[in-house]
Amino acid sequence: MKRRLSLTVLFFLIAAFAWSAAVNVSDSAKAAGINLYWDPLAETGILERNGHHISFRAGDSFVIRDFDSYIEEDAPYVENNQLMASLSFMNNADSFFKSVENQSHLRIGAILIDPGHGGKDPGASAVWTIDGKRVTVQEKDICLNIGLKLRDYLKTAYPDKQILMTRSTDVYLKLEERTDIANSVKLGENEAILYVSIHVNASLDKNACGYEVWYLSPDYRRQVLDKTVSDDANVQSILNDMLEEEYTTESILIAKFILDGIGTQVGNLSESRGAKEEEWFVVRNSKMPSVLVETGFLTNEKEAKLLTDEDYLKKLSFGIYNGLQAFVTHFERSRGFTE
Repeated sequence: MKRRLSLTVLFFLIAAFAWSAAVNVSDSAKAAGINLYWDPLAETGILERNGHHISFRAGDSFVIRDFDSYIEEDAPYVENNQLMASLSFMNNADSFFKSVENQSHLRIGAILIDPGHGGKDPGASAVWTIDGKRVTVQEKDICLNIGLKLRDYLKTAYPDKQILMTRSTDVYLKLEERTDIANSVKLGENEAILYVSIHVNASLDKNACGYEVWYLSPDYRRQVLDKTVSDDANVQSILNDMLEEEYTTESILIAKFILDGIGTQVGNLSESRGAKEEEWFVVRNSKMPSVLVETGFLTNEKEAKLLTDEDYLKKLSFGIYNGLQAFVTHFERSRGFTE
């Protein structure tokens, strides 16, 4: 009887040891068809399969599944410059990915267009002679014109998505009102929203010209996660950082797609000034991927005339549309995963 009991205890000890045995994450993930994205400097990583994800920070006592589920489990850790994990962790990861194979994936459920300025706030303005007449060109009018065209293009392409505007007429909105609108949009399960702010540039240098797209600096820290997600302030902060990094990555990608889209449409009529980072109010206070598009310079005579030309504005709007469409296609085909 004692011998049988001893063998039983030994069996469970061996099983427990095997279950906790360390394995190389890269090798185990590859064998299971799981993609590993690892940042050795930040010591953060993502395991991905079929559009589902497990996010972790090396050595933590929890992981995040699909960016919203907090799971208490020992995350992978670094040992001798190798990313290691327990066999049970890798088995649990494989089981999770199998359990969600047939679930719906992330999609873009809404796109919010924010034409800058409006009403009593004209934004930048300049007076130029156009077709023999002195004309005051105002930023607010150009922003609204582009925004309305962009809305129509998006509505035609995506009848199943919410295509919204902060303003569709010449009205004044405070910056806080714009971001409040963005952050209050109702979304379905597994839906995401994009925020695009439209502006026109100005400069003391009359030769300054071109279009550019701004996104929030990765160094700026913002609260993007509901504070009720976790009672643990440390965990809350880590979860917020993970989601914020995802938003920043997506915003940079949107900026690049929009630049490409505009460039294809306007050709050599204008020039790209590239993607840039800045802490604009409407960008830093939007809890979603967000960009600000500067469509040209009112203070440049040639560009100001282009920005009052309907054919050019159609090209500009269609370029922004093509950029957004490229991102939506990428996002939904990759099932919500952006590198």
